[in-house]
Parts: sequence; structure tokens; C-alpha cells
Amino acid sequence: MTTFSRRGFLKAAALGAAAMALPRQVRAAAPAAPAAASRPNFLLIVADDLNLHDLGCAGNPDVKSPNLDRLAAEGMTLRGMFTPAPTCSPCRHALYTGLYPIRSGAYPNHTRAYDGTRSIFTHLKAVGYRVGLQGKTHVGPKETFPWEYIHSDPDNSEVFGRFITRDKSEPWLAVLASHDPHSPWTRGPKNLYDPANIQVPPYLHDNALTRKNLADYYAEITQLDTQVGACLKAVEASGQTDNTLVLFVSEQGSSFPYGGKWSLYDNGIKIAAFARWPGRIKPGSSSDALMQYVDVPPTFLEAAGVGPTTTDTGCPDAQGKRGFDGMSFLGVLLGKTDHLRDYVFAQHTTVGIIGYKQPYPMRSVRDARYKLVRNLAPQNAYWIAGIHGADIFRSWEKDAAADPALAERVRWLSHRLAEELYDLQADPYDRKNLADEPRYADIKARLAKALDAWMAQQGDTGMPIEMNAKARQGKGDENENPADAASGGAGKSPAPAKKAAKGKKA
Repeated sequence: MTTFSRRGFLKAAALGAAAMALPRQVRAAAPAAPAAASRPNFLLIVADDLNLHDLGCAGNPDVKSPNLDRLAAEGMTLRGMFTPAPTCSPCRHALYTGLYPIRSGAYPNHTRAYDGTRSIFTHLKAVGYRVGLQGKTHVGPKETFPWEYIHSDPDNSEVFGRFITRDKSEPWLAVLASHDPHSPWTRGPKNLYDPANIQVPPYLHDNALTRKNLADYYAEITQLDTQVGACLKAVEASGQTDNTLVLFVSEQGSSFPYGGKWSLYDNGIKIAAFARWPGRIKPGSSSDALMQYVDVPPTFLEAAGVGPTTTDTGCPDAQGKRGFDGMSFLGVLLGKTDHLRDYVFAQHTTVGIIGYKQPYPMRSVRDARYKLVRNLAPQNAYWIAGIHGADIFRSWEKDAAADPALAERVRWLSHRLAEELYDLQADPYDRKNLADEPRYADIKARLAKALDAWMAQQGDTGMPIEMNAKARQGKGDENENPADAASGGAGKSPAPAKKAAKGKKA
């Protein structure tokens, strides 16, 4: 088990500084407002538990996603985008604050950032932007996210249209935060998907229940796609398409076993992401540059003419620096470079997740080809309700009685080794652990050094951080969507959400 004392992680930071390229942090300064004519609008669209492979434009032959496919064709596909956490609340905090979850305090699920932390809503509002969010919240405290709550229902494009056209003298940031395709998969056009005729991805076990769940999940992806189409149509109708930078992100992996959520495998943390900005981003382009959700706020600020390297995030790191953990990838979007980071990082906290039984903290570092995963308490059993308590997992357990290969996959979902090393070029689904093979020792040592330095910079002491997770969870205020609370933290309760949408004015 890997843990760090404060002295230990500061020492690791000094030893590992040369091994990694953390974003440059400089003296914080108040941003100056650029000229109004030079400021683009920003539309950030966030899915909810969507695997990066499960879109038509990502190569899934079954999924109907024409609007997202069009968005990808009209812009750039960011093939190297990663979330630093594979659960909803931590990854959204990182996306909005530009800070990794442990540094901001928002690292378990259903969490909140430290008081005084600022977000992209804070920074853009300070320079004259109108800032709003429609749909799922799941972040806190309120002071960190000073948005106008546009509407609770992401299907309501009418109120979204009113928000973006209300005052043409103000640029805007609007987040469309969908509830789809988060389980339970109860929405969307079921008639489009026949369980018997869909292809089961190679990382899932093929049985009748898997197929039924996939068909329902795909229907909700189409529901998400409908929301995206209506949102883009509203932007087009407003005449603001050419001056609007649109970024879509798929949040994290789906909640199928091996679907990725709650794991640091690529299915969990590698993201489907597309950016469109007519006249600035080349249509049909793509980039493999490594980047993370923490890089989004600096990118938006640079595009708005605000210097991201002098921005005060309101939350110091372990060395007392107050700048972003992220860095701007505007140069990537504009085709000026195809490189941003040497490494991307992620962490997962199980304490506080619905139905968890034992602490099972995870950390990872990945370069363009290799990934190192550390399981800090491998002696424990990994068990959470979302995976191990689900009907689909129990059906896999039943089938595994007559299938030794499946039995090993099922066992791996609860018991991991202390270290895992993967060659993602040869093994894109993180299936063959190379950690004990001598020929990869230098690669493992290099990645370990980078991971140690990142943990030190974040103030990540390992198991003590894990055991403090419940203290970082919300108390039923702005941290959870009302639908999340109604479903016991599952993430969505469609009927209450629709009722709230009808009864609440924008």
C-alpha cells in the first residue's frame, strides 16, 4: 500500500519534478476584460456516463447519433482527452475549476470544492460574460459556481434559446449538462434498437441481459443526441454560430462492468470530445494531443482574451501556488501544435460511493502509449453497488460458473494487483498487465516517478486522503442534482426531473 506523509510527498515532488511537465504557475492577477467584439461565446455540452466508443462517429455501427456525428465532422475530434476522475461529481468539478480533484477537495463522488475555490463561471463572469447552466449540477458550493440556472430539463431548448439571445451586447458561457445516458436507461426511442441485432463490444460479456441493457443505453444516447441537435439549432437560429466555440465531452465511461465508470482503465477515463469554431477550427480535423478536463478553463479564458497563466483559482496546491493545474490547448484547436502534455493523471476514491464495502483508492498516470495504475489497498475487496450489486454483474457471475475466462474477468472486477501496467497501443482495453515483466521496468519506473511527483503537488497522501473522503461530500445543498438524491445517488430520476422542468421558469 502506498501512502505519503507531508514530508514524504514534498520530497517526492522535488525528486519527480524533472519527470513531468506540470502546468506553469505564475503570480495570480485579476483578469482584465478584453474588447467585447473579440470575445467568443462558449457552449459546453456534457453527457452523463457515455463511453467514448458509443457514438456513430466513434465507429459504433449501431448507435444513432446524427447530431453529434455532424458536430464532429464540422470541427476537431480530440482523441487525447481524459477525465482525471471516473465518477460524475469529481470530473465535473475538474472540468469547471481547472483543478485536479484532490487539490480542490472535490475527489469523492457527491462532493464539493474547498471554500474560496473559483470556477470558469467565476472567471468569465468577472470579465462581462453571462454564465449559465442547464440540466445536471452535482457540484458545490454555490459560491464557486455563480451561474444562472437556466432550467432543470436539458430537453427544453426554448429556455436555452432565450438565455443565449437575451442581451446581444454580452458574450455568454452556457453549459448543457444532460442527464443522459446515465442509468437507469428508461428514456429515448426504444424502437431503434433491437437487442438481438446489436453488436456487443469486446470488453463486455455477451448474454441476453447485456444486450437488453445495451439497447436501452443506446436509446438514451439518441435522446442525448436529440438534445444536442436542438441546442445547436438554437445557436444557429440566433445567428451566433460563427462566434461560438462549442465543446462536447462525454463525461466518463458507462456503468457497465468493464464499461469504464469507477475504473482508471481507458474505458473509464478516455473521453469522446469534439470542438467546433467555424473559421478557426478546421472541419473534419483531429488531434492526438494528450489533454484533460482541467485544461478546459484555461483554454476558454485564452480564447476570451484573458491570460490563463495569471489567473487566481482561489485554491493553492501543496507548494502554495494558486494557478490552474490545467493549461490552454487553444493552439491545438487552431492547428498550431499537436502536443500539449507528456502525461495525464487520474484518481478514484471508493469511500462514500453508494454501497462501497472497503476503501479501494486508485491512482494512474498515462503517456501517449503506456499507463501505470496503482491500487493503494490491494488487500481489500473492491465492491460498490453500481458494479457488483447490479443485475448485469450477477448475470455474468452466473455465466462464469461454466466459463473459466469469464470467471477470471469477474474476479478481476473485485481484486486487482498493487500495480498494473498496460501498453494501450497493443492492448486498448487494459487487459494484459505488464507490471511484473522485466523488459518494461524502465517504463514503469519513469511513470512511477511522474505519478509520485503529481501526487505530491496535489497534496495526495494516499490512504489518509481516502479515509477523509466522507468529510468532502455534500450535505444535500447544491452538490447534488435533486434527481440524484431521489435515486439514492444513482444520478437520475426521469419523472421528477420532467415535473420540475414543467413547473420552473427560466
